[in-house]
Amino acid sequence: MFLHCQRWAPALLLLLLLAGCASAPPSTPARLGLKLAPSALGATVSVQQHLRVERGTRIDELDAALEVEPSHLDLVGLAFGQRVLSLHYDGKEMTSWRHLMLPAQVRADDVLEDLQLTLWPREAIAQALPAGWRIEDEGLRRTLSLNGEVVTVIDYSGMPRWSGTVVLDNLRYHYRLTIQNAPDGA
Repeated sequence: MFLHCQRWAPALLLLLLLAGCASAPPSTPARLGLKLAPSALGATVSVQQHLRVERGTRIDELDAALEVEPSHLDLVGLAFGQRVLSLHYDGKEMTSWRHLMLPAQVRADDVLEDLQLTLWPREAIAQALPAGWRIEDEGLRRTLSLNGEVVTVIDYSGMPRWSGTVVLDNLRYHYRLTIQNAPDGA
């Protein structure tokens, strides 16, 4: 049993990191709870991604397939060639599946929030933000702040946002998510 658990440990930790540490420190407010309609993206996207999560000195990696249509969003996460997470969101309801060994702290809601903060247009996100929150785009950089304090910085290597490399630095939960999107036709 220990060897089986040990084999899955890196994948499970990665998904915990991807969720941005769902349980916030006592003095830190909860995550935004962002759930924008897939149609608010304003595009149809189908992309394969390689994700790298850095927290402290630890680095974990995961492959993912993302599809966004006006009517839905689907994400499948793979570790060691096996599915460890899937998420389906139709703009109203989200369903998710996760490997049995995936910790309860890994929340599909947080994964969806990071996706939307990274990919959706600034205007769509700004309309959904609670009081005190602000989102700004300047060139290839997006900044999310709460009461004037920067919480998240997202850098893009190019446009559209789902091409090239995207780096999300979450200053609140102290992790960096690097998304390498496969080129079209790959």
